[in-house]
Amino acid sequence: MNNIKLIIEYDGTNYHGWQYQTNANTIQGEMLKAIKKITGENVNLIGAGRTDAGVHAKGQVANFKCNVRIPEKRLPYALNSVLPDDIVVKSAEIVDEDFHARKSALSKEYRYYILNSEQPSALLRNYVYHFRYRLNLDHMKRGAELLVGTHDFSAFKAAGGSVTSSVRTIKRLELNTIDEIIELVVEADGFLYNMVRIITGTLLLVGTGRMVWSDISQIIKSKDRNRAGPTVPPQGLYLYKVFY
Repeated sequence: MNNIKLIIEYDGTNYHGWQYQTNANTIQGEMLKAIKKITGENVNLIGAGRTDAGVHAKGQVANFKCNVRIPEKRLPYALNSVLPDDIVVKSAEIVDEDFHARKSALSKEYRYYILNSEQPSALLRNYVYHFRYRLNLDHMKRGAELLVGTHDFSAFKAAGGSVTSSVRTIKRLELNTIDEIIELVVEADGFLYNMVRIITGTLLLVGTGRMVWSDISQIIKSKDRNRAGPTVPPQGLYLYKVFY
């Protein structure tokens, strides 16, 4: 039996997230149907991250075990021929039997995109968060530096997640500008429910002056969700890469 690792790119606009649901259209659900059509098997497809409704992926990783032997180079073409146009398998490879897309991951990188302009974009409305208020990027970067490291991120966790610990290590948190687009890049050993979207919302408060950048240290120590910023919308968020 082969253990097959996939790298998947998708536009999450029309889906209720990654996780399979019996009564909703999901990325995992579409992938399972495609794999069944190509291999004839019902498989257990494991994803590296359970992205929410409207969230996109540039480099989602998934794996499944299958008896059918299909050349690795041909498998993406076969799957893409039966997948919707907004889901694309970028690569496939046979990996060690013990590889697990989620448990084997060392870290994940998410990116969040903000369109900081007076008017929204008709073309980008499903792919960025439009924020029209002027931002102090230097203050946002100083606040971001305080989030790097190992902390209890309870203040940046939405209700509903099922985890035993809220301690995570942010390895990298960068803010870049591309014309009117602000790109937030965050790499961590793991993420809590809506963690990136809450961090983004908090840094936007810092950028507008409604919060002082140095307050972030106290917010972390407080472990109080009410002290952090709002949860920004999903469409600006991308699961960008998974590191193994």
